[in-house]
Amino acid sequence: MALILAKLAVSIGVVLGLSMLAERAGPRVAGVLAGYPLGTAILLYFIGIEQGIDFASQSAVYAFPGLIATLSFLYAYFLASRRCTQLPVLPQILLCSLCAFATFLGVSWLFQLTEMSLTQAAIILLVAMFIALVLFRKIENESILNRVRLTKSVVLLRAGLASLIVLIISGLAAWIGPRWSGLLSGFPVTLYPIMLILHFTYGTGPVHTLIRNFPRGMGALWVYILTVSLGYPVLGLELGTLAAFGIATVYLVSYSTFVWMRRKSVQASG
Repeated sequence: MALILAKLAVSIGVVLGLSMLAERAGPRVAGVLAGYPLGTAILLYFIGIEQGIDFASQSAVYAFPGLIATLSFLYAYFLASRRCTQLPVLPQILLCSLCAFATFLGVSWLFQLTEMSLTQAAIILLVAMFIALVLFRKIENESILNRVRLTKSVVLLRAGLASLIVLIISGLAAWIGPRWSGLLSGFPVTLYPIMLILHFTYGTGPVHTLIRNFPRGMGALWVYILTVSLGYPVLGLELGTLAAFGIATVYLVSYSTFVWMRRKSVQASG
């Protein structure tokens, strides 16, 4: 029971924090920070607690292709949302979600058929991230102009969805094995509820912005998973998680600083 409550508390806190950031700082910033190892870290950590370090380390290898399935999920949602603009918002969300889930499961199923080493998985994700950056560059950035009040129903929806996803995936780990557990740990646990609420409240524009900027922060996820894969067997669960978060944070801060400096340089030259 205590473990379930811990899962609920962590997932609820992460989703609410990122959701409020999306409204206050804009979906562009939230999209980049969504690449921070939030949902994946939550799942791999609790899988490690329940199934052991070796199981979690093996799962982390397949978290790399799991993130490729997530990129496919996001792009499928984007493509579907562009083709159903004439529908009311709830049918839009349902259709986009169905297309995205089908794509995620299809890509995950293909990867679970393949035996993959840590090096292979890491390189394949890097290639996929580059392709996503090229594909998603065509998506326009859009800010949230008229923000709505954070009501209790909105809070419950955001928190409830993320918590449910975490409980289901971590609870199934023993039944589906480390390969499928790793693939499913790549699912956008914290990002998907935010996409839904942005879509319902503001339309597709801010959702597209979130999708566009997600690959830009994925380097943090990449270094986190690599550190977990190598660090869990050596450092253990707690220290390995802290080390992975530390390295991911350094990456994200460095990347954000680089982008800020580059933007300032362009503004100064312009």
